[in-house]
Amino acid sequence: MNAVAQDLVLFEELDCAGGQLIGVAQLNAPKTLNGLSLDMTRLLSHQLQEWSQNPKVVVIVLRGAGDKAFCAGGDLHALHHSMMQNQSGDPVQNKYAGTFFAEEYALDYLIHTYPKPILVWGDGIVMGGGMGLMMGASHRVVTETTRMAMPEISIGLFPDVGGTWLLNRLPGNAGLFLGLTGAQLGGNDALFAGMADYHLRRDMYTNLLESLTQQPWDETLSGVGLRNIHDQLHVLLAELSSEPDTTIQPLQNHLPLIRRLCSGEDLNRIVSNILSLADHPDPWLQRAAKTLAQGSPGSARVTFELLKHNKLLSLAQVYRVEWVAGLMAAAHGDFAEGIRALLIDKDKQPKWNPSTIAEADEKWVQKFFTLPFAEDQHPLYRLGDTV
Repeated sequence: MNAVAQDLVLFEELDCAGGQLIGVAQLNAPKTLNGLSLDMTRLLSHQLQEWSQNPKVVVIVLRGAGDKAFCAGGDLHALHHSMMQNQSGDPVQNKYAGTFFAEEYALDYLIHTYPKPILVWGDGIVMGGGMGLMMGASHRVVTETTRMAMPEISIGLFPDVGGTWLLNRLPGNAGLFLGLTGAQLGGNDALFAGMADYHLRRDMYTNLLESLTQQPWDETLSGVGLRNIHDQLHVLLAELSSEPDTTIQPLQNHLPLIRRLCSGEDLNRIVSNILSLADHPDPWLQRAAKTLAQGSPGSARVTFELLKHNKLLSLAQVYRVEWVAGLMAAAHGDFAEGIRALLIDKDKQPKWNPSTIAEADEKWVQKFFTLPFAEDQHPLYRLGDTV
């Protein structure tokens, strides 16, 4: 990996008073809002595995460079290029997309199952691939600037990176609503929905690092000692935490309405219900309806069916299903067109195909669930194995 790639993630080890280390990883692509590239994924994965084996490292801190975003998503430009290079209709031919999704999901799974505490500083924009990095961390912090969302419907994708696992665990049909509308949440609603654990002011980051280095951490990185370190970090964050703005909580305010509008098995009716919010007095609901109306009907169908299909699956199984759907989206869906309209030509006039929910029916969506080769050839086939 070249020097430029190495600079995409900056790593630092901070000395603690008791001789231990705090590992700090900073996504370092502020001009692209720290969008997660394949090189960044590989750097993070390698370093996390090294830190997991280092007996001196007790806590990992993951943050983004700049003051706008922790991570606003994946490297969509590179994915678009790979789709333009492979227009054969054969999803297996897009080696880059298959590799990107597999390694990104494997990194996310590593974070979910990491033995040591991982603290994600979710300041600013946390969307798409950023959600994948944050949702599995043991200690998830939001600030007054946090804007959290899974906005894939606007680019012809679906809430991946384990998004269908997360959204299925939100209260009152909120997960389906957020997946269909890409609605953004602030820190207050993120805490309410269980998508974050603590709220700290963004100017507390330096204080946080100082407090981490001054802690008398347990030296036993297994069993009770490891549990003590996790608990110690929880106590420290609770002491540093503050109350988020209680006037900004649209998800909490509208959860009974969302539960009613998004109930049942009829996607056409659910979509119609959400679109009826276009004239609602709350701008948050208006934006949600507008985003769905302008988004990919195919993405709406894939999201709806994935949430149903994945509801009782393990996390590793969810990543395997999402990988197949992602690969198919790169070959047969609206993904390339969505990126073109939003980021390449920037005309914001995507030509979705299918153009309606009715056309994106249960038969159309089946290809997103069909593995194009033998199961043991799946790149995430062994994900979750304990052997």
